[in-house]
Amino acid sequence: MDQVEAVTSEATGAVESIRRLIDVSHTIENELITYRGLPAPVICDYLSREESRRHYAPGTEFAIHKIELVGNTGTYLDSPFHRYEHGRDLAAVPLASVADLEGLVVRAVERDGMGGRAIGPDAFAGLDVRGKAVLVHTGWDRHWRTDRYFEGHPYLTAGAAEHLAREGAALVGIDSLNIDDTADGARPVHTILLGAGIPIVEHLCNLGALPDAGFRFFAPPVKMRGCGSFPVRAFGVVG
Repeated sequence: MDQVEAVTSEATGAVESIRRLIDVSHTIENELITYRGLPAPVICDYLSREESRRHYAPGTEFAIHKIELVGNTGTYLDSPFHRYEHGRDLAAVPLASVADLEGLVVRAVERDGMGGRAIGPDAFAGLDVRGKAVLVHTGWDRHWRTDRYFEGHPYLTAGAAEHLAREGAALVGIDSLNIDDTADGARPVHTILLGAGIPIVEHLCNLGALPDAGFRFFAPPVKMRGCGSFPVRAFGVVG
């Protein structure tokens, strides 16, 4: 799988262990539509390799790219500032709340014609979520880059969000279009989780490659002041 990398850890010349790095983020490319109604990213040359040759020694060239995008592009993290004017922005979110977290995958896999869209608190019953990155695996990422992705996605209920906040989850993620029901303008899940200082990661993918538990999760965004959401290279470390 191209989304899994093996890394060896060495000490005194001996291999201690083999860890797997599992990528759970979508690739961002020019003209990608993540969410209908939001503009696609523009990725282009600011200084092309050909133009750069005029500035450097013969045989030396560089490319400098210009990127224009909204923060809600690809797989991204929402900080409290996304929802609350006085909430923590990306620069203020502690690394400890977005990196090297104990991970937990909750299997709420959606299958066509089976089950409902709403994922309630029962999905998390009996699970110890305190201090963990809770990643909700619905399987909706299989519709990525299709019209189906934008219609009828799975989401969490307000009751599920209240449970996760009350039980002390550190971060909550989902592999669908939105952690909220987009038909509900109140956006209760964003309101509850971000109000409790719990970052949200949306548009995850490949969660089926992660174990239910026993891994570390990383999703740090760029340290940007005055911004509430930004793409992340989310991944899990197993082993």
